[in-house]
Amino acid sequence: MRNFQEQLDLLLQKLIVMGTTTESMIEIAMRALTKRNEALTAEVFVKEDEVNDMQIEVDEMAVRLTALQQPVGTDVRFLFMASRINTELERIGDQAINICQNTHYVLLSPANNLLPEIPVMAELARKMLRDSISAVITRDCALAESVLQQDEQVDAFRNHLIRSLLECMMSSPTTVQRDLSLVLISRNLERIGDHSTNIAEEVIYWRKGKDVRHGNRRSSQAPRYN
Repeated sequence: MRNFQEQLDLLLQKLIVMGTTTESMIEIAMRALTKRNEALTAEVFVKEDEVNDMQIEVDEMAVRLTALQQPVGTDVRFLFMASRINTELERIGDQAINICQNTHYVLLSPANNLLPEIPVMAELARKMLRDSISAVITRDCALAESVLQQDEQVDAFRNHLIRSLLECMMSSPTTVQRDLSLVLISRNLERIGDHSTNIAEEVIYWRKGKDVRHGNRRSSQAPRYN
């Protein structure tokens, strides 16, 4: 049993490293955009390979522990959670890659006066990711719940930016490619917020056995496992 607990702790550590790596990918991608330095994106692509390798390791470990130990209760929920969080983190890494790819087209044109607003949205998305990973580490359902509320702020930012950028495209057709790429970046950031929300929901499932996905957050929700 002690060895099993050690393996669970190791699996948790792998998720934490994966989360830290994906957050750094977002930070570097946004620095490339704001500093107008596309060379910085090369590091993001290197980190993507690291995240992909970690995804395979975590999945294999979760499957092996489930098959060999036949866990129950919070332990089996943890293993299911770890596998799903693993997928969410890999997808966050994909969104950072998408930001890098869209940045290429942004940098072909002069800076847009909305550009300072996008890093603010990015910081909100990064905070959601940090808080969701912290909730995993501390087993803090209250912190996880706060991530669900932060998602509304990121969505509001995305909606504002899309409206403003559409106005820019109508008034200045010569910069449509740049502004469309900024729209896509705002969408990438919104998806990072969505994936972070999914991670927070998994923490609540792990600790309470309560499924709060798809807005199913009723206090009377029956647990999936005893």
